[in-house]
Amino acid sequence: MSSTVSGPKAPKDPTIKRPYFYIMNDKEIYASPLPDGRGVQFIYENDGRLPDSARLVGNVTDEEILRLLPVTEGFKKLVHSVGVSVSVQEEENVTFCLQMYPADPADPSTTVSRTFKANGEEQLIVLEDEEWEAADSIVGQIRFEFDHPGVLATVDVRLYLNDGFTAPEQTVDSAVDFGSDAYRKVIGRSLMNPGETSGISKLLAKAKAGQDITLGFIGGSITQGAGAIPIHEKSYARVFANDFAARYSSDEKVKLIKAGVGGTPSELGIVRFTRDLLRDGKEKPDLIVIEFAVNDEGDETKGDFFESLARKALALPWHPAVILLFSVFSSDYNLQERLGPVGVHLNLPMVSLKDAVTPQFNLSPADGRVISKNQYFYDQYHPSNNGHIVMSDCIMNLIDTVAAQGIDLKPEEYDAKWAAESARVLALPARKSGRFENTELLDKKDDPLSTDISYENGNFTSSDEDLQRVEMDSEIVPVPEFPNNWHYDGSADAPKPFVLKCRCTKILGVFKDSGLAEFGTAVVYVDGTKVMEYNPLDIGWTHCNAVIICDGDECMEHTVEINMAPGSEHKKFTILGFGVVE
Repeated sequence: MSSTVSGPKAPKDPTIKRPYFYIMNDKEIYASPLPDGRGVQFIYENDGRLPDSARLVGNVTDEEILRLLPVTEGFKKLVHSVGVSVSVQEEENVTFCLQMYPADPADPSTTVSRTFKANGEEQLIVLEDEEWEAADSIVGQIRFEFDHPGVLATVDVRLYLNDGFTAPEQTVDSAVDFGSDAYRKVIGRSLMNPGETSGISKLLAKAKAGQDITLGFIGGSITQGAGAIPIHEKSYARVFANDFAARYSSDEKVKLIKAGVGGTPSELGIVRFTRDLLRDGKEKPDLIVIEFAVNDEGDETKGDFFESLARKALALPWHPAVILLFSVFSSDYNLQERLGPVGVHLNLPMVSLKDAVTPQFNLSPADGRVISKNQYFYDQYHPSNNGHIVMSDCIMNLIDTVAAQGIDLKPEEYDAKWAAESARVLALPARKSGRFENTELLDKKDDPLSTDISYENGNFTSSDEDLQRVEMDSEIVPVPEFPNNWHYDGSADAPKPFVLKCRCTKILGVFKDSGLAEFGTAVVYVDGTKVMEYNPLDIGWTHCNAVIICDGDECMEHTVEINMAPGSEHKKFTILGFGVVE
């Protein structure tokens, strides 16, 4: 009689891993608070971001792969599966979402989602197992959703390829040595123009005397802190404020005012300057850093607003130091060739990230590269935590350069010198135009019975609360931009127009953009003449946008009338405010 002994079963053959490349590799994310109490990190993939991530993170150079990636059908042809891993200090649930965008915002679109433990284990999502909407057009965004805000995590996202496609070798960069001589050389290249530095000397003299210091920053999404994780602690402005306090002052003496708004140029910056940076006159920054070098393609004057904004800062009666900061995209693009001459004309210190980092990006580490594009950029537009450190260090290099010359006068003595130089350059003819220098914000909080201002709401009687929100100063909770707005809710069959009468030379309309199909087109008339039709869906996301609607030379009363275009009577529209030049 024999007995059968059962041994361990042989394992199945391992699944052969498909070729893959990273679009995120050890990427830091932070769960920002949502109104419902959850936390989320949005990572947008539209507008060329996804192919750029493939280039920067995944070393992809194959043009066919880069062409297929951003379009839904191409993405499905290329990608077999998506591998996602999330690591947090204390294990908890995370929901990964990959959302498509439709061509028409009113159409339904696909969101591929999985909820799993954030324990570092890779989760594989096979695309052919998903149900797809017919209206899917492009890969829109990736989200990581958590049960609560404040979660700091690192994530990897791999794209595994279908048969017939190959992926390049995936490499890992060595850590950035921020203390090396090579790094200091890179930072030293950032000093684009020293300009007149007595304003910075005044700042340092105040700090040396133990006086309170206020540091002000105005710009776009980079100044807002985009790409910094977490945004309220690691933005270049916050890092600089901390570093300045440590080197020249103390934490309790240094105050940060951070007024960056994503996707907006200096054209909007000058409208919100007094409210966002000066806090309606309550704050007097000792230093103002202006950062619009990658945003100002959206300035319809191609330079007038930037020069006007620089002049506006320079003309403030307490004579703050002013620095022009030129950030850069991963494509090596910025507008310093257009905007830099403004700084030369006004004799202002200028700092260029393009001059600092781009010459070494294409080098090997052996030949002098100290930071790669993948390390510097969070996405194609925004710096990572490393990049924000570099930006802060470049500004600090300017400050240190001035400090090394010696601070041997009293603050008021430097102030007299800086005031005289400011008056001299402001008396010169503008290089291009300073005609918007005196722009001020007009919104619903302003007294409609003022001598020079009156308005009739018409059917624009409510307030829109679904607004672009930004993280100001050192806060993590975003605040709404332009809350004192005029909103039409689409409820009238024959809506009555909003009418503004204002004595001035120039007017900018500030309108809300949206990706919601419930918003429609408005028609803008000035002094009885149609000047534009404004369609909020053209931009396609919740965003504030300024446009010139009146550009005169003589101060006179103007009448602005805004109403819904034919066919949009039952659509919504929001007037965020106006920029008015007397």
